[in-house]
Amino acid sequence: MRQPGQQGGGAGVGGTRQRRDGRPGTGPAGGVRVALGLVAGALAIALCAVLVERFVLHAEWWQVRHTVTAEPVAPQSDVGPPPGPLGVSWEETTRIHRGSSAGYDGVAYDVARGQLVTASGGGLVVRDARNGAERWSYRRTGWTLLGWTSTRSRLVAYFERDGRRGDRLLVGFDELSGAQLWRRDGERPAAVSRATLRWPAGAGVALATDDGRRTLYGVSALTGKRLWRTPLPKGCRLYEGAAQPSDALDAAGVRDAGARGTGALAALAAGCRKQGGRLLAVDPGTGRVRWSRNLAVGESLAVRVLDGVVLAADASALRAFTLEGGRIAGWDGDGVCGDRMCPAVLAGGRLLVVRHRDGKGPGTDRMEAVDVRSGRVAWSRDVPGYVALAQAGGEVYALRPRLSEQLLPAGVDIVDPGSGGTTTAPAPFAMDPDLPGAHPWLAAAGGLLYAAVAEAAPRPAGAARLVALRGGPLGTGPAELGGVPVDDWPDACTLLKKPDLAAVHAGGRGTGAARTSVGPVALPRPVSCTYETKWDEPEDGETPGDRKPSPGPSTKAGAAGKRAENEPRAGGSPPSPDTGRSAGPDDAVPGSSVRGLTVSVRWVGETAGAAAAMLDALQAIQLQARERPDIHADQAYELGPTAGMIALRVDRVVLVVDVDRPPGAAARLARAVADRLRA
Repeated sequence: MRQPGQQGGGAGVGGTRQRRDGRPGTGPAGGVRVALGLVAGALAIALCAVLVERFVLHAEWWQVRHTVTAEPVAPQSDVGPPPGPLGVSWEETTRIHRGSSAGYDGVAYDVARGQLVTASGGGLVVRDARNGAERWSYRRTGWTLLGWTSTRSRLVAYFERDGRRGDRLLVGFDELSGAQLWRRDGERPAAVSRATLRWPAGAGVALATDDGRRTLYGVSALTGKRLWRTPLPKGCRLYEGAAQPSDALDAAGVRDAGARGTGALAALAAGCRKQGGRLLAVDPGTGRVRWSRNLAVGESLAVRVLDGVVLAADASALRAFTLEGGRIAGWDGDGVCGDRMCPAVLAGGRLLVVRHRDGKGPGTDRMEAVDVRSGRVAWSRDVPGYVALAQAGGEVYALRPRLSEQLLPAGVDIVDPGSGGTTTAPAPFAMDPDLPGAHPWLAAAGGLLYAAVAEAAPRPAGAARLVALRGGPLGTGPAELGGVPVDDWPDACTLLKKPDLAAVHAGGRGTGAARTSVGPVALPRPVSCTYETKWDEPEDGETPGDRKPSPGPSTKAGAAGKRAENEPRAGGSPPSPDTGRSAGPDDAVPGSSVRGLTVSVRWVGETAGAAAAMLDALQAIQLQARERPDIHADQAYELGPTAGMIALRVDRVVLVVDVDRPPGAAARLARAVADRLRA
């Protein structure tokens, strides 16, 4: 029996006391244990988070795909292919990698030391330049490559983490084996070019900058350590996001195949508060600014360093300087180079530059050869819009988007730097220089010519296509036509007959025949034939189908040019008045006559395989292309948003049938053209 005031069920030491409401309570020691348990749990969670962050999220074992090689590679000779037809030695396609940084999602190339480097947002791939065999590669999942550079057989790549631009990484490699030499977090390269994805380096040093882009640092390409620090002039900062804000020449002169080099130099464009634009020439080995020059105000500065010449283009002029800063030449005019640096090479002591004439833009290009020592213009002539130049063995190679305005292939001219004389050959591909993804690029070494162009396929992102070209066998015809005799080209105006035209209500048409030539070679038969009709405005309540067509114009050379806006150009789909669905093969509307019709012979290949490759190249640079097996040709594609344009191949002949309306007329006429060529 308990006495009054006595508690029952006394607890032992460390026991649990009973609350007045009957629930168990916690003593002081128990509370300490709970608190310690919570702290230990929090520490465990934090430790797990750190370990996961370090060994899982940031772990190299799953992020990095890295291959290396121990196979030696021989340097290439300083020579390109001889004049004449060109054939494909090897080729490769790199898909566009869309990263989080706009403007740096292209593909860039370089040839040096017997290797070809392909740099894209997806990473690095280094191939044997002679046969295209892969030597080594480096990719990082969740990261995008935004720049790269090389110097003294060292290659440095710059990566940013997708969605987190503050996470930056430089990785150094042995350029020949691909072995990783070092990694450095947080470093930022100086002035990466969107055109080439390169930033300047030389004398074994890669140039870096701070977040404000007001200071230059020299980073050893061998160890990744900082070697020097150079502040920019007061009020100046490096440009970011320009198409080509910097360039460099290595001390060994090995960046461009065959370059001899006269000393390392890095040239960078900077924007300054008081002076406007400024060109800085820096010794990459020491960080010393050798000289600087004022440029125009604006963001369109572009810089190029050749073996002995520094080029700088702004919104108002193109200037050429020696490596010591002396001015060689200059060209004034708004848009003298357009949106990109003017194509230029140094050959035989002469600087060859392609510029827009008098600032009038594309289509008015002129090539000039300037003697570097005297600054005198040796020769000057109009050129067909060259988009890239390369030099090797004293020869200059120039890439033109079209062999001829009426023909499909791109063209390659071999230019004599001494006289300006040229020889022309078709390139075994088509191109559109305005397609995004890869700037047109050209290089020559080891008897090969390397060309890179952008493609719209695979859609929607597209790809860059690299083609290594060699000298091809001489055919029975002129080299300007790939060795195909001129007599093998059909007459475009004989491919449709009156019954074919009547089937799509196009009877009574006049024809406009267009001929073309490539260099000294003129094709004797029309390569394009246009059928046109004049139309009166319909009266009230009357439809166009109620009227009979008026007589068309008389046969006249060059009439095809009146429909130039409907001609299929390389890399784009022509405008069309129809914006509806893609029509079926026999959807031509009775009573709705054809408004405009053109049949063009775009190419005749030496073999059926060569013609097939050319048609594939055409559809690959179109934003929209659909295969049409119902045409019953060897190959057929519908190009553009409507059914008005059909590109087809019959044996060795590539043609385009282009019809304004009605839907389905192009397919019926293309079928008739194919049948006639087979007959």
